[in-house]
Amino acid sequence: MSDLAIKTDLDAAMDRYRVELTGYCYRMLGSSFDAEDAVQDTYVRAWRSYEKFEGRSSLRSWLYRIATNVCLDLLNAGNKRARPMDLTAPQHQASAVLNERPEVTWLEPVPDGRVLPQTADPAEMALAKESVRLAFVAALQHLPAKQRAVLILREVLAWKADEVARLLETTVASVNSALQRARATLASQGIRDSDPADPLDPDQAKLLERYVSAFEAYDITRLTTLLHEDAVLSMPPFDLWLRGHEDIAAWHLNQGIGCKGSRLVPTTANGLPAFGQYRPAADGKGHTPWALQVLEISDGRIVGLNAFLDTARWFPLFGLPEQLDESHEVQQGA
Repeated sequence: MSDLAIKTDLDAAMDRYRVELTGYCYRMLGSSFDAEDAVQDTYVRAWRSYEKFEGRSSLRSWLYRIATNVCLDLLNAGNKRARPMDLTAPQHQASAVLNERPEVTWLEPVPDGRVLPQTADPAEMALAKESVRLAFVAALQHLPAKQRAVLILREVLAWKADEVARLLETTVASVNSALQRARATLASQGIRDSDPADPLDPDQAKLLERYVSAFEAYDITRLTTLLHEDAVLSMPPFDLWLRGHEDIAAWHLNQGIGCKGSRLVPTTANGLPAFGQYRPAADGKGHTPWALQVLEISDGRIVGLNAFLDTARWFPLFGLPEQLDESHEVQQGA
């Protein structure tokens, strides 16, 4: 293959594989921004070393090898993302303390369109969405870096053991052993089930309609009837998290009372339903960004209320408006 042909193919591959590579790096790193940077670094390394590519593997496999090395370098530097539930015990509303931790601590949400390639296969899409939901990506962070890569490549991307062995420059036996250990670790994490929610089924759509109605009316009694009895509320960058109807309701009526009068704009994140939350502006004119809410649903109830408060990062990423005017006439978030 001529240099020009390789360059042409590489340019095309960069566009063709960007979404799936971003999804791979996101699962590895737990950060939407780090994943974007890792893919960009992958492309830079690919351009620098393309002359060494001799067609002994597909361009896709070659790019995945580079992306894996980029991610391993980052993970070997000590980067590990978490949710509040991984770091502290649940607090009670009456004695809750807001302790903020640095941005690099937190598992980050990601827009579906950045990490989920389009496919006509419903089963394949369901697996892709399941593998980017918050609970699963958080559990991945408990795996050593190479075990994480093996599990994602084998279980999520359906690579064969010999393909993974070549990518990681190891043996099939080593890959199979790493996969077995990774499965055992994930099983010990007790990942909470979350129902597929994209597309929404009629019952899920009705649940979300009731949630929006209750939240915007700030009818906390009605809102708590939509929650599972041990539902969890978390609010990164604070490591506080609350569990159960009583504490979640009390939080909204006390420390969180400023959310009264909020408006919600629908979007999706991590294969889950999500909303941009806008609180009433201080000057009384319209509403300003407050949180990206990502909801986890199971058995017809909301089991997770994840409120990501760093809206300066999240709202532009999700294509959410900078503010809402009084009419609440906005486009749905990206």
